[in-house]
Order: sequence, then structure tokens, then C-alpha cells
Amino acid sequence: MERRNRSLKALSELIYIDSLDSFEKGDALVKWGQEYLKDDIKESFDLEIDDLCKLDELFFKNINFLKKQREVARKEIIKVEKVKKFLDN
Repeated sequence: MERRNRSLKALSELIYIDSLDSFEKGDALVKWGQEYLKDDIKESFDLEIDDLCKLDELFFKNINFLKKQREVARKEIIKVEKVKKFLDN
């Protein structure tokens, strides 16, 4: 029962995180992953098939979001480095 409650909590938090703005969403996803994915994923979630499908969909949707955010952050870092280099000269 405890694993089921934890699984439902993880799903509801992921649904909430999915509604956040970009930067808040990225930070919240990292925290969510540290909290709920530290154990073996296959053994961690005890959900009904519909809820498991929803978790699966959100999980992979947010992985793609994090990949895009990583690229945005990389480009921003490059811009900041160029400005810093310009100001140093």
C-alpha cells in the first residue's frame, strides 16, 4: 500500500510539474527525478495500467523537454561567454 501511495503521489506531482513554466519545470523535474527515480524504475511504481500509461507519456514528454532546455541553456552560456569576452577586451 505504501508503494501504491508513493506511486500516486509521484504521478500527481509529475502532472503538476508538466503545467509549470520552462525554468520552474526544469528545476522541478530534476528534483522529481532525484526523489522518485533513485531506485530501480521497474520496481518503483505500483499503478493501474491507465495511470502507468499517463506516467510513461509524461515521463518521455519531459525527457524531450529537458533535452530542449539543455540546448537552450547551452546557447545562453555561449552568448554570455561572448559578452564576457567582449567586455574583457
